[in-house]
Amino acid sequence: MTEFRDVFNKMRWLNKIKMEVSLKGYTPTEVHCIEYIGRNADSNVTKLAESFYMTKGAISKLTKKLIEKGLIESYQKPDNKKEIYFRLTEQGIAVFDIHDALHKEFQERDKAVFEQVTEEQYDSMLSFIAKYSRHLDAEIKKQNLEIDPVE
Repeated sequence: MTEFRDVFNKMRWLNKIKMEVSLKGYTPTEVHCIEYIGRNADSNVTKLAESFYMTKGAISKLTKKLIEKGLIESYQKPDNKKEIYFRLTEQGIAVFDIHDALHKEFQERDKAVFEQVTEEQYDSMLSFIAKYSRHLDAEIKKQNLEIDPVE
């Protein structure tokens, strides 16, 4: 696990430098919330809370902040006046596009390593990650946890 953490921390540190310059004024949580809303139609507080392992209250605060910054807007469907959904504004789309371009740049930077990984090795890694993720999901459920982010 130490090796996985080291690799993740190195990758995060390398990416953080460019992210902070390109996305100045936005927290990582805000950017990832924008990314989620941009990739998932009809995003709502419940879906965001589940995806980010955050409380609904924390997501409500986050989305309110993003609305105030002009990055997202809320809407309701004509057939469901109870549920509130979110979508990106033009400004939110611009942030989404910058973030997406940075991820593509990082993938290109690391491409040389991934090109050397065989299909079998890649499948084994994904299998391990999926198995470990299911284990962690079960632990979260068993402990009845709601997780708030650490910025």
